[in-house]
Order: sequence, then structure tokens, then C-alpha cells
Amino acid sequence: MVALVLAACVSAAEAAAASPAAPLTPPPPQPKWETVATAGLTLTKGNSDTLLANFGVNSARKWKQNEVALGSSFSYGENAGRKNVDSLSGFGQYNRLVSDKFYGGFKLNAAKDAIADLAYRVSLSPLAGYYLIKEAKTHLSLELGPSYVIERLGGVSKSYAGLRAGERLEHKFNDRAKMWQAADITTQVDRFSKYLITFELGVDSAITSQISLRAVLQDNYDSIPATARKMNDIRLVTGIAYKF
Repeated sequence: MVALVLAACVSAAEAAAASPAAPLTPPPPQPKWETVATAGLTLTKGNSDTLLANFGVNSARKWKQNEVALGSSFSYGENAGRKNVDSLSGFGQYNRLVSDKFYGGFKLNAAKDAIADLAYRVSLSPLAGYYLIKEAKTHLSLELGPSYVIERLGGVSKSYAGLRAGERLEHKFNDRAKMWQAADITTQVDRFSKYLITFELGVDSAITSQISLRAVLQDNYDSIPATARKMNDIRLVTGIAYKF
């Protein structure tokens, strides 16, 4: 009896070994960081003597329920040997999706602009957001939340609580061309005449899978600037972008 049981076990083992193994389903690909570095340079000599250089890096990653975006940019310019552009800015944002379209998060902005007499400005902004459009080629989101601003403007240091509202649109025309637009306003809660507005409109056209041409229009508006400075700063930046 024992011999029969052993023989049956051996036969079953041989049959299992002979049968082909079931194919394994590969795990889904993990989301990757998408990083883009941009650079632009304008140089003239002769009747005019100018220099304008722009550099920037942006990186983003999206998981199933988390989104992270980071970025920084630097601009420097001279006209006839006199500095007329000198700015540095950066941001970081984290979103946690609570549904397919609703999310909560936090945004950090930092900037300096020597020409506008802004030594530094840092804003910390918890936020609630919603995707009005969330499709394969088009994203449109709105954000709202409190903000806390720390700055040194015109040699005067101060901090204040604010209310921030933001909007961002991204659209891909095809695999080679895309555009984006973003607007942001922060108002001081106890002084509504004091507010900051940033606006950006950009287009990107790919030359290869990694290199593209890019043009970005930027507008920074400060309703109460430093003494002898203008409220509005508009800049058109063109250059080459490299995707990692």
C-alpha cells in the first residue's frame, strides 16, 4: 500500500515538472521622474551691447495618489555693461489625491530679484485643489488656500498672512507639441490693496525625443513694489529644453 502511494506521488511530481510553467505577469512600470533643463542666451555686440542668459530645471513625478513638482530658474542680463536682469526663483509642490479629481497639498515658493530690490520672498501655502479637466492630453486644475509670506522688499523685512488662489492648464497637441498656462494670486488678508500676481504662458515644440524649442512669457505683478520700482515685470524667454 505504501509503495502504491509513493509511486502516485512520484508520478504527480513528474507530471508537474513536465508541464510548462504559467507565464508570470510583469509588474506595472514604476512612475519615473520627468526632468527638463532649459537654457537660453542672447548676446549682441556693435551698435548695441547686451547680454541675457536664462537657465532653468523642472522635475515632476506622479504616482497613483501622489504628485510632486519641483523647479528653479535663474536669469541674468546686462545692457551696455549695466546689469538690468538678476533674478532667481524656485518652487516645490506636493499633492495628495483624495479622489480622482480632488486633492490637498502644500506649495513653497521662493524668489529674489535684485532689479526690483527684492532681497527675498518666501511663501508657504497649504492648499485644496480640484481638476476641472483630467484627460490624457488636457489637465486644468484650480487651487485655493491660506498662505504665509516672508519677504525683504526695498530694505524692509516683513511677514503677513495671505489668501492664495491658483490655476494651471496643460495641453498636449500631439507627441511633439504642448502648451501650458498658469496664474497665481496672493492677497494680504488685512490689506487687500497688497497683492502679488504671477502669470506664465509657454509652448514647447520637440525637435527630437529629448530636445525641444521652448518659448515662455512670464509676468510678475506687485501692487506695492519697492520705492522707485515699477509694479509690473514682463519677460519673454526663449531657448532650448533637454528632457532627461
